[in-house]
Amino acid sequence: MPHPHPLDGVDLRARVQAALDQHLAGQREVLAELGPPMGPLVDAVADLLTGGKRLRAAFLYWGWRALGGPDDDAAIRAASSMEIFQAAALLHDDVMDNSDLRRGRPTAHRSFTAEHQRQSWSGDPERFGHAAAILAGDLCLNWTDEVFTRSGLPADALERARPEFDRMRTQLMGGQYLDMLEGAVGWADLAYEERLERCRTVIRYKSAQYSVGQPLLIGALAAGAGEQTVRALTDYGTALGEAFQLRDDVLGVYGDPEHTGKPAGDDLREGKHTALIAHALELADAEGAELISASLGDPDLDEPTVQACREVLAASGALERTEAMITAGADQARTALADASELTAEGRAALEALIEICTRRQT
Repeated sequence: MPHPHPLDGVDLRARVQAALDQHLAGQREVLAELGPPMGPLVDAVADLLTGGKRLRAAFLYWGWRALGGPDDDAAIRAASSMEIFQAAALLHDDVMDNSDLRRGRPTAHRSFTAEHQRQSWSGDPERFGHAAAILAGDLCLNWTDEVFTRSGLPADALERARPEFDRMRTQLMGGQYLDMLEGAVGWADLAYEERLERCRTVIRYKSAQYSVGQPLLIGALAAGAGEQTVRALTDYGTALGEAFQLRDDVLGVYGDPEHTGKPAGDDLREGKHTALIAHALELADAEGAELISASLGDPDLDEPTVQACREVLAASGALERTEAMITAGADQARTALADASELTAEGRAALEALIEICTRRQT
């Protein structure tokens, strides 16, 4: 009998959505005392918590289940806290990147800015939009802790998982700062290997850890994973998390906006210093490298120039080398998973399937 799909076989996405909806309904009541203006603030969060891949929830859930934890509402609520944490990161990230679209819709700060303009309020509409989105993200940070702590997991399970939960929240903020700093400092004086090493450091702490490794460890530790299993799952999460973000970097340049919900080439316009770019600057000819350098961080980059950059990335071998890194990360994750001896058969199968889902996705 085949093992269930890690997202759909246990109806995980629908159950996580129900838990999120219940939480948001409760928070609307808490904020109702402040009056109708609170509605749009919660709506900004609700928009981000509707739909999505639910991968972070899946990693916490299957970390818990793979070590024998029961499939109950408490596990689902704990898993849903990872989606709220992701919403906080997205709200803040979109402000820092000055992004226009998220999942095919205006980003929260753009929506708040537009409302300010429609209402002809006083002050700077853009400043208002940024501040409102930051506050919405801060709400999500508060709610992440609240939902996890009150999930209903046993007290000893929460105590085992709490150090990794706290570590995740602190390290993501550090990773966001590193990413911002990398763009400000630049790469002009760095050799190829140094650029790649910096990329991988940012990848690990800005995305990889909180997307894969830390949710997985939170679930596994809560369920009582032993030291050897924790080491194996740490290696799995590190390798797969990096591959996950490298796939995101490829999609940021080559992704179909119909699937990604963001304009093609946005990573180039935002000036993201990715492994894909590091490879291109090393491998491309002088003309190609100059085009990439000139295009990186240009907010007015047009589609023909984006296409020209794509051609340089492909012709230089930068895309191929990045794809090889993704494949290597997936292989390393499989090897690490084989070393995790305590896992249930169902949990092992789910974590194996999640490798493919993370590295072959289109969004």
